[in-house]
Amino acid sequence: MSPRTIPSGGPAAAATPRRADVDADRWPDVARPPSAGPARTAVARHLVSRALHRLKLSAPTGGVPVHAAGPLMTVHDPDAFHRRIARHGLIGFGESYLAGEWDSDDLAGVLTVLAAHADELVAAPLRRLRGLWVSARPVADRNTRAGARDNIQRHYDLSNDLFATFLDPTLTYSSAVFTAFPARFESLAPAQHRKIDRLLDLAGVGAGTRLLEIGTGWGELALRAAARGARVTTLTLSAEQAALARRRIAAAGLADRVDVQLRDYRDIEGRHDAVISVEMIEAVGAEYWPAYFTALRRALAPGGRIALQAITMGHRQMLHTAATHTFISKYVFPGGLIPSREAIAEHSAAAGLRTLADDGFGEHYAETLRLWRERFTAHRPAVTGLGFDPVFQRMWEFYLAYSEAGFRSRYLDVRQLLLTEGTHR
Repeated sequence: MSPRTIPSGGPAAAATPRRADVDADRWPDVARPPSAGPARTAVARHLVSRALHRLKLSAPTGGVPVHAAGPLMTVHDPDAFHRRIARHGLIGFGESYLAGEWDSDDLAGVLTVLAAHADELVAAPLRRLRGLWVSARPVADRNTRAGARDNIQRHYDLSNDLFATFLDPTLTYSSAVFTAFPARFESLAPAQHRKIDRLLDLAGVGAGTRLLEIGTGWGELALRAAARGARVTTLTLSAEQAALARRRIAAAGLADRVDVQLRDYRDIEGRHDAVISVEMIEAVGAEYWPAYFTALRRALAPGGRIALQAITMGHRQMLHTAATHTFISKYVFPGGLIPSREAIAEHSAAAGLRTLADDGFGEHYAETLRLWRERFTAHRPAVTGLGFDPVFQRMWEFYLAYSEAGFRSRYLDVRQLLLTEGTHR
């Protein structure tokens, strides 16, 4: 199947797996609810039931949801649902959805309400006991050179055709910038070009510019920069992305202006007039942010400009997340961590960089993710045809809805920043 030709069709209902049908080798923690102990499970049941009732998310167990003004959850297997949360917290909450133990008439809506009240879900005295239900991030997920390659490939090398089921024809996998809300899928490609053009303008990219891009994606920014007359070096660790990006660049007749390299950002060569990195810092990991900003600074020619697009979260939330294995780090982005604005400012300044512009547009990411999620749902038959089972499909839908909720609740933001050398020239 071509990455550009996805079968059309209306929305398909989400497949709800039965635990007996879940591939235990592929999804061991979904196939088997954990043991949590009766006392611990009872505490989880009390806290969760009270929170869902207070937030008006409760629905009858196993029945038809009552009429309500907002989104509702229906828990099909309360025992497994509460055991998972008692043992693994938010990871268990997500795994319970993957197992089909709960559903919602509005998944993104439920997750938005929960994200908006994240600090209220557990009483303050109990938050000190969070170590009882959270675990540390696996050492194997560290973003060493070998680890970063493995982590990137576990997400971006799933299948180019999978990403094409929900991305627009530009194959751009980052927030767009729209002109009006609510956005329509037909407006997504122009909105992605608008975002790219803002970054190119921010970095001062034009004819003859030596541009370094860290994080190729499927090549759309490199294509757009080369069309302006820039000479582009673009780096990725994804073999799948690199192969398709090269084909797209060659098809556009721009292969002489774009060099796609399978290379770690720590191995950058040469000096460049402009550096652009779009939503790549989230994959670096806090341990390596100093190396990332040092590499940016080292790659910059005198007087050059760096344009970054980065997802951000609050600093306190980032510190908690950095120490915790989360649903997203377990199933979607191993080794990843969303930075805070404070962390970006601290590490960029330490590398000798100065922030000259910082613009946020989180509501645009919420709309981008909504369109991706609706597109993914509408093309479930194509996803099934690619070999992705119902558990994967529920995981991917949960990931997209979870991310959308983060932006709608303003727990997350996305920003475009302009960095230069620490001293003016």
